[in-house]
Amino acid sequence: MTRSTPLKILGWSLAALLALIALLVIFVLTFDWNRARPYINQKVSESTGRSFVIEGDLQVKWKQGLKTEQGWRRYVPRPVISAQDVRMSNPDWATAGPQLASAKRIDLALHPLPLLQHRVVLTDLALEAPNIALQRRADGSNSWTLKDNGPSPWEVEIQRMAFGDGTIRYLDEGIALDLRAKVSSTAPDATPDAVPNSAPVEKYGIAFTLGGSYRKAPVTGGGKAGAVLSLTDNNTVYPVQAHAVLGKNKASIAGTLTDPRALSGIDLQLSLAGASMADLYPLTGVLLPETPDYATKGRLLGKKDGASWTWTYQNFKGTVGQSDLAGTLQYLPRQPRPLLRGEVTSQQLRLEDLGPTIGADSNAQKQARGKAPVQPDSKALPVEQFNTAKWNALDADVKFTGKKLVRTHDIPFNNVVANIHMKDKVLSLTPLNFGMAGGDITSNITLDGRQKTIAAQAKVAARHLKIRELFPKLQSMQASFGEVYGDAALTGHGNSVSAMLASANGELAATVSEGSVSQFMLELAGLNLANAVFVKIFGDKQVHLNCLASDFSVTNGQADVRRFVLDTDTAVVNVTGNINLASETLDLDVRPRTKGARIITLRTPLYAKGTFKNPDVGPQKGPLALKAGAAVALATIVTPLAALLPLVNIDKAPDTDCAAVMAQANATRKAPTSPATHAPAKKVSEADIKKAQQEKK
Repeated sequence: MTRSTPLKILGWSLAALLALIALLVIFVLTFDWNRARPYINQKVSESTGRSFVIEGDLQVKWKQGLKTEQGWRRYVPRPVISAQDVRMSNPDWATAGPQLASAKRIDLALHPLPLLQHRVVLTDLALEAPNIALQRRADGSNSWTLKDNGPSPWEVEIQRMAFGDGTIRYLDEGIALDLRAKVSSTAPDATPDAVPNSAPVEKYGIAFTLGGSYRKAPVTGGGKAGAVLSLTDNNTVYPVQAHAVLGKNKASIAGTLTDPRALSGIDLQLSLAGASMADLYPLTGVLLPETPDYATKGRLLGKKDGASWTWTYQNFKGTVGQSDLAGTLQYLPRQPRPLLRGEVTSQQLRLEDLGPTIGADSNAQKQARGKAPVQPDSKALPVEQFNTAKWNALDADVKFTGKKLVRTHDIPFNNVVANIHMKDKVLSLTPLNFGMAGGDITSNITLDGRQKTIAAQAKVAARHLKIRELFPKLQSMQASFGEVYGDAALTGHGNSVSAMLASANGELAATVSEGSVSQFMLELAGLNLANAVFVKIFGDKQVHLNCLASDFSVTNGQADVRRFVLDTDTAVVNVTGNINLASETLDLDVRPRTKGARIITLRTPLYAKGTFKNPDVGPQKGPLALKAGAAVALATIVTPLAALLPLVNIDKAPDTDCAAVMAQANATRKAPTSPATHAPAKKVSEADIKKAQQEKK
């Protein structure tokens, strides 16, 4: 008897447990659960801080265990809870709708065993005619965040979800988006061809249409998705296709969501198009520049790491204006700001398409992008403001390379390389390099947006620019040769290109190596009309260029000519005066002098005045009037032949000491002074002159 006692105890225990389970099942099956609705409504309302109500019938039934379970667990029955006319309220401030969520019917299949481990496992969740209204305010608060009751020992897991006909509304005051979706059941489709990977996916089973508004512009679109959302394993993929027009932005996706239970991966073909890439910021949180109309298509990969997502727009191709773009960009969440990094390339980029980036597009182009026209008709330099308030949205490390950068006019650029950095509201292009006119431009530009007014710095160097390639459409310049070298160092303050240049301080310098230029161009510049007509009839010829040196000092937006001399075998030209970047005006005095006698010449000092938009270039009236007056007087008093005497130039300008001038100019150009000091040009020593002469030989 003693040996059988433990067996009896075990037997009675099992019998008692089975009896308890049987009684529990009988209780569940026979109990009128509608009597528990007030208690359930009260407890859920207290826990969530929202009004929760089950108004319809509440039932609990049992179903057979899942065949996917291993061993004896597959035989454990599952209670199925059915509730009709269920709703949970929105907060009082919400305008999206009185109810956060409601459904005509909700069916929950509960796995009982995990309850022993404080886990609520819903093997199936089915919603019939759901209506959901979500809202986010401008300050970031939202309607779906429920009452915080502190840490909970319970975990909730949903394994499968099924949707019926219903509606969803999402109202986002921060980006002025009011999106409505109407969901309806459809016959399942075959696995879509557009899914960009070969993993098996659920068939489409629901369709939806989109409506609403984005920034007061209408939203339209639609799509389809899987009817059942399986959340049971990491390899589950859920298909989705959608397209939408939001204001001037168009978007479409086709692909899969991987492991929707935790949504650990997204693999979609994403197409985007719109009036400006800057319009994507409210939707994506990625700060992009103002651009002309754009369109891109690529593969969007999302990977979840903890609570953060890493996004990659892989191998995208597209257009911006009439320019092409391609590359890969990656968005990395990090503190204190996310990082955008990657590489973008272009085979042909139009300079005009970069205009909106610095506000240099026309008022008509601004209006086409939905922007207010801000450029005055009298101003040539862009006055549109940079919005530095958004510069702290992210950091950036993006490399851009372009094979060809095309101007709308004459000179093509090539081999563009720009390393774009944004960190702590400081935007830098270090470097920004490109080929131009057979030479190279190298530059480093920094815009510091940490203060209310941007602090700008720019250093630019030009090397080996070919004279003939600077004027590709002038036939008379095609036989010219010689190279231009230049340097600039400027600082300024302002929130537009116009304001930065209006406050600029620094230096500019340029020199031209020994070469030749078109005599016709020089003669026109000097108004030697007889020789100009002669060379146009009997052919142009090249004039030997001995040297050209220029040097400007820039103070508070005014560029004063410290030196500008052009020396050829036939003439010497000196320029004095200033260029005002603040008022955009010219005040230059051009003094050409011949190195030999000229007959029938009106060679006289020139002026260059007016504005950048409307320059005025011509002969100074005083000296020209004196020559003309003297000619008329002699013709009247003496003979017509004597009238030619005032038009005969017998003055001979001395040769310029090009070695000294170039040595001094190169010393200034190669080592520009600090923009704050504006020191005078460096004095040239005998050693500098001898060195320059040796280099010339």
